[in-house]
Amino acid sequence: MNSNLPLEKEAGGSELHPSDNEVSASQQHGTVPSQLANAEPLQHGAMATYALVDGEASIISANPEFSRLLDIDAECSQLSFLEKLEQRYPENANELASALSDTNSSTIELQITSNEHCRLNIAAIDSDRRLVVLEPIKSGHSEIEHVKLSLIDPLTQLGNRRQLDIFLESWQSADGKQVAALMLMDLDRFKIVNDTLGHGIGDTLLKVVAQRARRAIRDDDLIVRLGGDEFVIVHTNKDQSSGSVEKVAKRLVEMISRPFLVDGHQIGIGTSVGIAVLGDETKNVADLMRHADLALYESKSKGRGTYSFFEQTMEQNALRRRDLETSLRRAIGLKQFSLVYQPQVQLSQGVVTGFEALIRWNHETLGLISPMDFIPLAEETGQIVSIGEWVLNTACKEAVKWPEHLNVAVNVSPVQFESESFVNSIQDALTISGLQPNRLEIEITESVLINNPEAVFKQLEKIKEMGVSIAMDDFGTGYSSLSNLSNFPLSKIKIDQSFVRGEQTEKSRALVNAIIALGVNLGMDTLAEGVETQDQYMQLANDGCKAAQGYLISKPLQAASIEKFISDQSFNSVKIDP
Repeated sequence: MNSNLPLEKEAGGSELHPSDNEVSASQQHGTVPSQLANAEPLQHGAMATYALVDGEASIISANPEFSRLLDIDAECSQLSFLEKLEQRYPENANELASALSDTNSSTIELQITSNEHCRLNIAAIDSDRRLVVLEPIKSGHSEIEHVKLSLIDPLTQLGNRRQLDIFLESWQSADGKQVAALMLMDLDRFKIVNDTLGHGIGDTLLKVVAQRARRAIRDDDLIVRLGGDEFVIVHTNKDQSSGSVEKVAKRLVEMISRPFLVDGHQIGIGTSVGIAVLGDETKNVADLMRHADLALYESKSKGRGTYSFFEQTMEQNALRRRDLETSLRRAIGLKQFSLVYQPQVQLSQGVVTGFEALIRWNHETLGLISPMDFIPLAEETGQIVSIGEWVLNTACKEAVKWPEHLNVAVNVSPVQFESESFVNSIQDALTISGLQPNRLEIEITESVLINNPEAVFKQLEKIKEMGVSIAMDDFGTGYSSLSNLSNFPLSKIKIDQSFVRGEQTEKSRALVNAIIALGVNLGMDTLAEGVETQDQYMQLANDGCKAAQGYLISKPLQAASIEKFISDQSFNSVKIDP
């Protein structure tokens, strides 16, 4: 028996008091153990339930609730408690007889009604008396119901990971005549909801997403929530066609992309889906989840809000990505990183005003690796923080060697802003290198302003107070609103090269002119990226754009070539014929 039953007040009520029968038992046989006075009730509001039984297994005393639940007349002192229980619970007869005769404590589980289970905790008070406490099983569910509950996600009421594991372990493909697919679904932009509206709204949103996803799939598909904002759908198809899998994936993407209304908030999210089809390139059930996860990564790489089927090349890419991650951790120590610098010029006179620092990785066996390949990986793994500090320190040390009128621009990842030491790392780079703060420009993308904008604003303000300039890179390609331009301490807008290098239509020119006008009205400079032709250069100059960079002016230069580029008068002022 549990000898340490809780001594607590009933929730919302007063202390439990013994009934008249309990008092008489105390008077006749000494003090009833204090833990009885507060034994947990079988139902909310019910009294503690217990009895005293003598050496002949007859009831000495029992409180009314005990007698009622077990259908025993407490006034009949000659009634054999054991005989009565054996009549009602024949399957427990031997166990009961042994427990009532033993001097050791024991516990027996009984089913009182179809919906109520309890435990009889039996302990010897002395050689002649036994204390029997009727203790509820708190959930009040049958064993079958317990198993069901263990397979359900309590928030969404969908299946959980355990249910998925059991299903996959027992599922068979009927000798290949049945096609099965596993769809791994991850919500896009869900973290922003939690960060801006709170986890309460986030939980409610997950419930609504679960309902909508349930409507998007077939009745005989299994859907479970793995945890967080990840869901899994197991799809079986008896007509041996994978076409229905794609239909379900399309419906999921389309339905989850529709706006949600949660507690008065209109919320726009989306979903990315990865699909692995058994019998296709996935040969066994054990690989379904792993392959679906690789396909999900592919969907996110495409820009989210889509679905992808697993292909063998994804596994090869994953292995390469893992090797790159390992190599990335060693790259700084092995001095495999270097910086190149692309000149920036003032459009009206062609005068060089500074350089943008661009990182390069020369791998020991793979050769030159594009930043497009390793920067996203560095951001995923958090290594971008140490890499970013290296870039900042190196760029400042190089720039301090240049003439004082030339600046250096350094790109900063959104992940770096999540580090509390980011502002200090800028100050340290300036202090160690001796570079004047007004010669350093930090380039951020619009995505920096999305996550935790209040904290980012404070960091940008501190950077501005140092005297460091802040430029908005790739403007027009992200999520920023005009309010961000006016509210945040920005000094320059960089027009993304896609607006410059693309087909020059009336709409594209109107967009570029609008960005230039916006910069003028907000007191910010504008710089166009990707200038490759003389026509582009002249058009931007005529439209009022302040500065430009691109292959027409110069390709990125090695650090060793900077001094010659600066000293060569023919390059110090870039000549563009009208």
